[in-house]
Formats: sequence, structure tokens, C-alpha cells
Amino acid sequence: MSDGRGPTGGPELGVGSDADGRNTPKKRLLRGVAVQAAAVAAAVHLLWAWPRLGSPPDARPYLFLAGSALAAAVAVATLRAGEYRRLYALGAGTLGTFLGGFLAWHGTGASAALAAEPLAVVAAIAEVVGVVAFLALYRLAPPTSVALERRRDEAPDEASGDGGEGPP
Repeated sequence: MSDGRGPTGGPELGVGSDADGRNTPKKRLLRGVAVQAAAVAAAVHLLWAWPRLGSPPDARPYLFLAGSALAAAVAVATLRAGEYRRLYALGAGTLGTFLGGFLAWHGTGASAALAAEPLAVVAAIAEVVGVVAFLALYRLAPPTSVALERRRDEAPDEASGDGGEGPP
């Protein structure tokens, strides 16, 4: 039986006050910010892309649709799934790709493009806030092996066929 201390005598990950990990107030706030930022970025990209679909020389609307779907999926998974560093890295990477793509597309004229397009300003702010929130969640989340161990410990016993609820 573990006493909650790791090999160095300090607290073991996933034991004690950190066992509820995902539901600490700091993580809940960061998760809410990250989800909202991803949803806003996805919505802004959809608003920009939808009227431009069908313009053959520009591939951006189609890339924005795919990126928006990914950002929305990451937002939903961040709300519903456990603490997974890979999910948070995907969220930061998706929003960071939107931001980096804007800078790469416009190059030195990025500030002029921001000034000319209000949707771009909203998207850039949401993307920066989202990247910061997802990276903070990544830093606060336990390693994937710990998250998977927690999930395995919380899952009902499927081998017994009774859902793990014990005898009636």
C-alpha cells in the first residue's frame, strides 16, 4: 500500500490532495478560458471562410473549415475528457497554427491586415489567449501514464459483466 510519497519522499502524483487534479479551481478556470478561446477562433474562421467557399485560387477557406472543425473538437474534448497532455498540446498547436499561418500569409503586412479586418483581430486575440491557456493546462496536467492509470482505476469492472457495482 502506498503512503502517498514518491521515491524522493515528496508527494506522489495522483495521490492525496492532487488526486482530483482536473477539478482544482485553477484548472477549471484555465479549461474554461481555453475552450472559449478555441470556440471563438473556430467561429471566426468559419465566419471568414463560409462566404469565400468556391473561390478556386484560394485554398484558405477549405483549410479554415478543417481547422475550425479540429478546434471545435478539441474544445469539446477539453470539456469532456480527462487531463491529457496530448489533448492540450493539440489545442495549443491548432490555435498556434492559425496564428502562425496568418503571420506567414501576410508577412510584413500582418499589422496592416489586422487593421483592415476586425475578424482577424478577434481571431488573433483568441488564438494568443488560447495558446497560453492550453500551454498552462499542459504544464499543470500529469504525465499521460498517470492520467491513464487514474482512468483505469475509475473504470467499472467490465470483466464481471455487472458494471462493477457489486452484488445486488
